[in-house]
Amino acid sequence: MKLYLAQHGEAETSEVDPERPLSGQGREDVQAMAALLASSGVRVERVWHSGKLRAQQTALILAGELLTAGKAEPIDGIRPNDPVEAFVADVDVWEQDTLLVGHLPFMARLVSLLLTGNPQRDVVDYQPGSVACLERRDADAWVLAWMIRPDLLARGAEDL
Repeated sequence: MKLYLAQHGEAETSEVDPERPLSGQGREDVQAMAALLASSGVRVERVWHSGKLRAQQTALILAGELLTAGKAEPIDGIRPNDPVEAFVADVDVWEQDTLLVGHLPFMARLVSLLLTGNPQRDVVDYQPGSVACLERRDADAWVLAWMIRPDLLARGAEDL
């Protein structure tokens, strides 16, 4: 089973719009990420998001390219400061490849808890629009398969 953990794309500031929708750059970054993932063969059975507008917009863009059936849906328990420990109890029994779209610090803490057992340990460095792919090896063993950040997409392969 694969678990794709995405931070929402870059959002407008609360001064520009209190709902904090994706900025133009955020939308471009997420569209580029969705295209790359789709061309790489990434497909998921479900897409869940936090319900906040920027996460919902990010999830809809990604779902349009990656979701095999259904639609992106909100899920409780993945808001920025929600406890990751409660969420992990459910993740360990999932069998479907799933994409979660949420916020920091929740997403980084979830990755850390799944990989190291410690949600406070820094393991990945998210930026808006990043996606990390974790693979479950057995009931409670996860590995980081890869992580892609929008700045990598913007630089292009010639800069690697």
